[in-house]
Amino acid sequence: MKINQQLRVIKDRGTIKWQGMLLNEPVKTRGEEVEEDKPMPQPKLDAYDLQLIQEELESALKRRCNVIIHTWKEGKVTRHYGTILSIDRDACILTYADPFKDRTLNPDEIVSVNIVE
Repeated sequence: MKINQQLRVIKDRGTIKWQGMLLNEPVKTRGEEVEEDKPMPQPKLDAYDLQLIQEELESALKRRCNVIIHTWKEGKVTRHYGTILSIDRDACILTYADPFKDRTLNPDEIVSVNIVE
């Protein structure tokens, strides 16, 4: 009887050891995810940055090439990929076609534009 108890203790000790080693990774990963969920402050764009964004948008519209547009809204930066179809300055709407359908953006939310060649 005493031998069975000793074997159980050794087995339990090994199980606890492996559980402890495997538990650290998910806990560390979850901590990194929480960091990513924090709201990002709105990027500060000066007049030069805004002018560059406008020139990139107009160039992409004329060339009908694909672009990657980053927008900031409510603490999150979102990446959009597609071809710019139109820019309506009066209504403040940018329309682009992604691989699935036509979508719209508010140009005031754009923080960067990159032409993909």
